[in-house]
Amino acid sequence: MQPYEERLTAPRSWWVVAVLAGIAMALILLPLGPVPTLVGFAGATALAAIAVSSYGSARIRVVGGALVAGDARIPVEALGEAEVLDAEEARAWRTHKADTRAFMLLRGYVPTAVRVEVTDPDDPTPYVYLSTRSPERLAAALAAARGVRS
Repeated sequence: MQPYEERLTAPRSWWVVAVLAGIAMALILLPLGPVPTLVGFAGATALAAIAVSSYGSARIRVVGGALVAGDARIPVEALGEAEVLDAEEARAWRTHKADTRAFMLLRGYVPTAVRVEVTDPDDPTPYVYLSTRSPERLAAALAAARGVRS
């Protein structure tokens, strides 16, 4: 079985924005003196960094006969064929082709994705949409976990 694990980390530019949020807070507090300015810079930067880090901590794994995506754990037996989506198709499935019942772990800064049909008749979820930087590897790992040749 091909092991697969990916963390959907936030882009570097988001970390720059976190520092800029700290600078903005420091400028707001500048009339109050140097100590409030430094405290405001440190506090706002830390809060923004925590927000960026938590949003970028989503993981996708294929482990123990299951697909683990964020908080969801789905047995591979309940999944059908994985469809690799290029940037254009992924955008279409995020927007006008999207089904509100689908489970979506999407990150707008990751252009490619995988869409996997849910074959469990008791589950109302039609498919799982996963943003991934390595869609071919994820699809191959799911096929290997199901015991299907890709």
